[in-house]
Amino acid sequence: MKKLIVRIVLGLVFLGVVVVVVSILFIGTIVKTGVEKVGPRVAKVPVKLDAAAISLFGGSGTLKGFVIGNPEGYKTPEAIKVGTMSVSIVPGSLLKEKKHVRSIKVEGPEITYELDLKGSNLGKLLENVSGSAEQDAKAPTEKEQTSKAKLQVDEFIITGGKVHVSSAMVGSTTIPLPEINLTKLGEGPDGITPAELSKRVLSAVLDATTKALAANADKLPDLDKALGTGATDQLKKAASGVGDLLKKKP
Repeated sequence: MKKLIVRIVLGLVFLGVVVVVVSILFIGTIVKTGVEKVGPRVAKVPVKLDAAAISLFGGSGTLKGFVIGNPEGYKTPEAIKVGTMSVSIVPGSLLKEKKHVRSIKVEGPEITYELDLKGSNLGKLLENVSGSAEQDAKAPTEKEQTSKAKLQVDEFIITGGKVHVSSAMVGSTTIPLPEINLTKLGEGPDGITPAELSKRVLSAVLDATTKALAANADKLPDLDKALGTGATDQLKKAASGVGDLLKKKP
């Protein structure tokens, strides 16, 4: 009887070790699948992640080849392309309802800002993710939500970015994206959903992009001619309006 109990215990221990090892080996695949499943639901566009390497024990990870596609009707290949993102997570929170992310650092993203008379691709993306965030807030059941995950992100940093401005009306140019630093996202018991987080980040990106474009209007001399006199001033007003979104609680 004792031998049987010992065998059962050893078997359970072995099974536990196998589960942990398998989790470590395949956590990257799980993250990749999750991003490519939840991303399109939130943004209403194709979302791709080439690879993810996550350490369960260390709480650190790297995401590579992250691409957000463009809304329908826009001609450029993608809206946002990131070569590498680094993530730091509180390991113990992975088993809790609210996942605690210490930091997300995005280095050297390439953002395409495609303009036409109706608006821009980034503006449409923001509209999409804002709709997803509102849908989550109104959903009566977790099943109807885009994602039931709760997050807390202490710091979200975007550095070294470039904005590729594309417009058949005013031509094309590339301008630097100012550094973006968002903090204290999802503090409190309710946290922040992936859709709400996407809204905050994309709002900040659009805000920084429009301000950068207004500051570099001399690189697009046909801007006023194509969009009407005072187009640069309108861009500044648009930047101010997008910035107001950041002041609102998601």
